[in-house]
Parts: sequence; structure tokens; C-alpha cells
Amino acid sequence: MANDRWFWMALVAVTGYLLYLLSPVLTPFLVGAILAYIADPLTDRLELKGLSRDRAVLLVFSVLTFLGLAMLVVLVPLIQQQLTLFISKLPHYINWLQKEGIPALQQSLPFGLDFNAVLEQLKQQVEGGGKAVFSVISVLSQSGITLLGWLANLLLIPLVSFYLLRDWDPFVAHIHQLVPRKHADVVAKLARESDDVLANFFRGQLMVMSVLAAIYTVGLWIVGLEFSLLIGLTAGMISFVPYLGLIVGMVIAAIAAVMQFHELAPVLYVAIIFGGAQLLEGFVLTPLLLGDKIGLHPVVVIFAVLAGGELFGFFGVLLALPVAAVVMVLLRHSHQHYLRSELYSSE
Repeated sequence: MANDRWFWMALVAVTGYLLYLLSPVLTPFLVGAILAYIADPLTDRLELKGLSRDRAVLLVFSVLTFLGLAMLVVLVPLIQQQLTLFISKLPHYINWLQKEGIPALQQSLPFGLDFNAVLEQLKQQVEGGGKAVFSVISVLSQSGITLLGWLANLLLIPLVSFYLLRDWDPFVAHIHQLVPRKHADVVAKLARESDDVLANFFRGQLMVMSVLAAIYTVGLWIVGLEFSLLIGLTAGMISFVPYLGLIVGMVIAAIAAVMQFHELAPVLYVAIIFGGAQLLEGFVLTPLLLGDKIGLHPVVVIFAVLAGGELFGFFGVLLALPVAAVVMVLLRHSHQHYLRSELYSSE
């Protein structure tokens, strides 16, 4: 028994170390696996309708590819247009800050702060950042190897997703066969619970993020904010971390509203939009689309995302919440096992 424990501990340690070493190249494989996992239930339903696995996978994959390309065709030009507009208006914003915004803010603050020095540093950073962006674009356009590497990673995602989706059921069956028979029932139970948690998280959270992004974008567009799409998509995409999308989106939108309209009334409208969306998420979207099966406390979510990003970079951010959800399932099982143990019940 002791040897078995040491074996599994060593296996977990080696696996974690390999993931750390390979994290720069694992991102497209992880994204492809997530997409295959999300699409597998729909593929299974088509199989029940009489389609073969290959035809069901081809149909689901074709529909998802079409939807993804359609979104790119629509969104990319709009985002590019808003980015171009922001860059063109940046000098105007800086000029307004120097002449009107900073003096008004200095009069309202009870303590002194040299905003001009801060703004000068910010201006230098922005100018340097703009030059850096153009330098990066120039280098990328001249560096065929780097560009090909990025394109290869992008092409890997649908390729990995397609083959994993096609072979998902045999893959799961092979893993089940490798589980020691004396632990097969417990592992199957934990796998089912983990599957419920992950299914709720991936499918539900994507729906919540999409709905919030749409609410933010439409609301800010109604207010008349020029960068409504850019801010709304950003706030929606990072809303999987509790309150992060709300705080970041509202702060950026409020600053953009002041810069554009030069008055505080639009800031109130921005607060109403984000506050209303937060209430809708808390009382309608999350209970309806996510339910209570995930069981991750907001502090756990924030810690998991920060820890994953620190250890494994972007790959770790993608992996953080699924791993945390499965760990919570294991901890609940360990807690129940502990309550039934002699260690707990003995006097």
C-alpha cells in the first residue's frame, strides 16, 4: 500500500513537471481538447439519431467551423476599426487631460499629486508602446519562422479538436481500462462527478461570458460610447474570474465616457449598465446556465487563475479552473471518506 502511494505521488510529480516544461507548446492541444469535450454531447446525440460517428463529427465540426469563421469575419474588422479610431484620438485625449481633466481632478482631491509628471510618463510609455507595436509587427512580417509557428498553432487547434472528437469515446474507454480494478468503481464515480462539474463550467461559463459581452456591448453602444465593442468583448471574456470583468470593464468604460463626452452623466449610465448586468448574472444567468454544481468559491477561482498563470503562463490560465473544479470534487470525496473513517469517529 505504501509503495502504491509513493508510485502515484511520483507519477503526479513527474506529470506536473512535464506539463511545466511543455506548457509553451501545449496550449493548442488543450484548446482543441476543450472544444472536443464541449462538442462531444452534441455528437453523441446525432449518433443516437442514426448518423455514424464520422458523419456526426464532420457535421458538428463543419457547423462550429462555419460559426467561428463567421464571427471572425464580422468581429475582426469592427475591432480593427475601433482600435484605429482609438489610436487616432489618443493625442486628443491626452490634450484634454492636460488642459481640463487634470486641473479639475487636482481641485477635487484633498491631497497633492503631480498629475503632469504622471501624464508625461504615461505619454512616453504610450509613444514607446506604439513604436514597440509597430516594431513587433515589422519583425513578425519579416520573420517567417515566427509567423509560421503562430499559424501552425492556430491550425493545430481544429485539427486536434477534430481527431479527439472522432475518437473521444474509445479514448475514454481506454483510460477506464487502465484504472486498477479494485479502484474502478470509485474512479468511475469521481469521473462522473467531475464530468458534471466540467460540463457545467465549460458550456455554462461560455454562455454566461457571451451573454455578458453582448449586454455590455449593446448597453455601451446605446450610451453612444465609441469603443463599445472593444470594451464589451474585453469585459465579457474576462468575466470567468468573479467580478474581474465588472471592475475592469466599468473602470475602462467610465474613463472612456469621460474622455469622449467630457461630463459625468454618461459615467452614471455606464455604472447602471454594468450593475444591471451583474445583477442579471447573479440572479438569472449563473443559476440558470451554471447551477450550483461547480462549487468554486470566488477566492478559489481568483487564486487558481493567478497560480496557473504564474506557473504555466497562458496554458496555466486555461487549465486553472478545470483543474480546480476537479480538485474540489476530489476534496469533497476525501471529506466524505474522512467522516466515515475510524480516525474521525474514534473517541
